[in-house]
Amino acid sequence: MRIRLAVTTVALATALAAGAAAPAIAARPASGAPMSATPTVQDILGRLPDDVVAGALIRRDGVGATAGPVTADAYLRIGSVTKVFTNTVVLQLVAEHRIGLDTPARRYVPEVLPEAYAGVTVRQLLDHTSGLPKPAGTPGPADGPGWQLKSVAPGDFLRESFAAAADEVPPATPAAQQYNGLNSLVLGLIVEKVTGRSFTAELERRIIRPLHLSHTSLPAADDPALPSPHAEVYLDGQDVTEQSPYPWAEGGMISTAADLDRFLTALFRGRLLPPAQQELVFEVPDVSNGVDNTNCVKDPCYSVGGLMRYQLPNGEYVWGKTGSRPGWDNGFFATRDLRHRLEYSLNPTGAGNDLPYIKALVNAGLAD
Repeated sequence: MRIRLAVTTVALATALAAGAAAPAIAARPASGAPMSATPTVQDILGRLPDDVVAGALIRRDGVGATAGPVTADAYLRIGSVTKVFTNTVVLQLVAEHRIGLDTPARRYVPEVLPEAYAGVTVRQLLDHTSGLPKPAGTPGPADGPGWQLKSVAPGDFLRESFAAAADEVPPATPAAQQYNGLNSLVLGLIVEKVTGRSFTAELERRIIRPLHLSHTSLPAADDPALPSPHAEVYLDGQDVTEQSPYPWAEGGMISTAADLDRFLTALFRGRLLPPAQQELVFEVPDVSNGVDNTNCVKDPCYSVGGLMRYQLPNGEYVWGKTGSRPGWDNGFFATRDLRHRLEYSLNPTGAGNDLPYIKALVNAGLAD
């Protein structure tokens, strides 16, 4: 896969800790020079198998590199990276005393949260300890052509999800940490209830405009377009470039690597939240890990701020968030001191697993 550097004067070269590379990467011989013992980001990009990953975009410490038919300024469907934006808006409203962090969430949105979940607090929605049921099924490639243009209103989707789980007994709260997109949908509706404005309007007013994120948006549910430039994205042979952003506050945003880098930097530097709420950005709850909370390995890893704590092979913890939509696997991570920052976007084809390559890129991009 051919690599293009957005800034050719700076090399993207960091060590991948021993044993952290995916075996498929380490074992594949390079065309020409042999693979180094500690592959760099460029090494990994150059060895992404075309049948598994059609294109990739990496931005490390402000420097971009791409592989395949992707440009460094391409627009991306960032998926669940949206949750960090959502949690930040909620924490701003907590700082303004318009939302109570430990207030029962049902007090704000009784029309979508059943009485059985009356004890669930806003904090528990933010850090995924609410114990809400699994989301109802959503349209996907298996549903055939046209699935990507279907949209579901957040309130309707929540009611459908709760109805499907009507016979389940809600766990005692705080529950074990279990990552769940329903939490973000409820949070988005709470923002609308307390402000009297749409979630999109609050997102623009509080984050997008102040940070000058001119390539970031949360489109309307009936707007499946993706601004140019962008990759033409195919999954299992289907063109999935256009999609309804129906996940909304849970995963519907569009952005670019440069805008994500600006947002991540501002968040870590405390530009978006007062000190009390800034501490919560990195606060992980002291609860057990849910059996299905597999991204966290053995301990809870999602913070009140919506970030995911990830341990590098050298033992250092970094913070960020992954996000996927059909045809995109994205994420951003950084060291707590912003010594290193990494944004990535891969376009999986559906023919294989790209997670080993994502882990290798994160490990390589954030190690000294």
